[in-house]
Amino acid sequence: MFAYYLDLALRSLRRNPVLTALMVLAIGLGIGASMTMITVLHVMTSDPLPGRRALLFTPHLDPLPLDYKHRSDGPDPTDNLTWPDAMALLKAHRAQRQAAMAGGSLLLRPARADLRPFKVSGRYGTAELFALFGISFEHGQGWSAADDTSRSHVVVLSQALDRKLFGNADGIGQTVRLGESDFRVIGVTADWQPQPMFYADLSAQSFGDTDQFFLPLSAAVDLKLQVNGNQSGWGKGHSGDSMTGAEMTWLQFWVQLDSVAQVQAYRQFLIDYSAQQKVLGRFQRPSTEAKLYSLMGWLEHKNLVPTDVRLQLWLALAFLFVCIVNIVALLLAKFLRRSGEISVRRALGARRRDIFMQLGIESATVGVAGGVLGLLIAELGLWSVRRRPDDYAQLAQMDMSMLLGTFALAVFASVLAGLLPAWRACRVQPALQLKTL
Repeated sequence: MFAYYLDLALRSLRRNPVLTALMVLAIGLGIGASMTMITVLHVMTSDPLPGRRALLFTPHLDPLPLDYKHRSDGPDPTDNLTWPDAMALLKAHRAQRQAAMAGGSLLLRPARADLRPFKVSGRYGTAELFALFGISFEHGQGWSAADDTSRSHVVVLSQALDRKLFGNADGIGQTVRLGESDFRVIGVTADWQPQPMFYADLSAQSFGDTDQFFLPLSAAVDLKLQVNGNQSGWGKGHSGDSMTGAEMTWLQFWVQLDSVAQVQAYRQFLIDYSAQQKVLGRFQRPSTEAKLYSLMGWLEHKNLVPTDVRLQLWLALAFLFVCIVNIVALLLAKFLRRSGEISVRRALGARRRDIFMQLGIESATVGVAGGVLGLLIAELGLWSVRRRPDDYAQLAQMDMSMLLGTFALAVFASVLAGLLPAWRACRVQPALQLKTL
């Protein structure tokens, strides 16, 4: 019966090409605008590390003095840790795995004559960073805790940077000049591109190109390499060179906790540590200010989705609603004009549910056609988003789930719009219509 109803739907749509085109255009515009913004929101709120997000947490302490005044338009200094606090948490080693880190940008001077110096962004971190985030290696390995202690000049490159510098040759053991220092390549990571970049200083960068190199944090501090992100200092002893002082926050810190009991124990450890530092005179605020965020909880806390994106989404959905209302009116007019045809079918034995099914399939056919048009409009909308200077713009790509969602939403919207007209057409009394034929 489905094939029969589909054939009737196509015949009906071909009889009124102008009306059909208007309905397809209406649903296509509504779906295209909606799916553009839904895709952008999907990209900005997606799970950056599937399979590991439930294990990762970031601790946050509040070492700020009581008279510190937060800037309403600036980053929160407590989003990061000071050097002494990060080193204390590392030394305590209360988590399964843990790593302190910071971002940086350095000038890379290639040994190849055909490559000019260029800037690369990367991550300074401690030894467990790779195991913590599940970063796999194409070649080599990461550095050890001993390399952290000895401030070794070693570096791990991304696969893309390794290929750019050394082509198809193995870069392990080669020397790379970053800034004013030489580093020995000990590893090459496989493709690793979490979006958003949850582990970074989100006040500086949330989306975009991932890290191209990794090197020991201790070596970066020893060499005074450039650090990206928020560096908040306070107190009389604070200066621009006091990266290892107790009055500047600049480090991100992540831990792996494998069970609820470990999470509770680590949260209590942070409160106890904060209370201890208050007794020592470092911290002035209540120890309950210590927090432990889960990965997704941290992203929610940082509210990565700009207000204008949410507003545009609501406007797009409102536009889709207007389109559905228009389609309801068009389908109602179309179905009621076919009252005579419907009455003949009823008189020949068709049941109301048969008529309802026939008209529903016709509405769904309009939805499929509108979905194709909506997909094209959505791709055009995403192309325009990618022209924007925002850091998330380049990620506005429609994946398979969004592609299927476009057609599902189009069919759902058209069928929803056809419910009232189909129900109204089914209620037509055949006897009254047959008298006029």
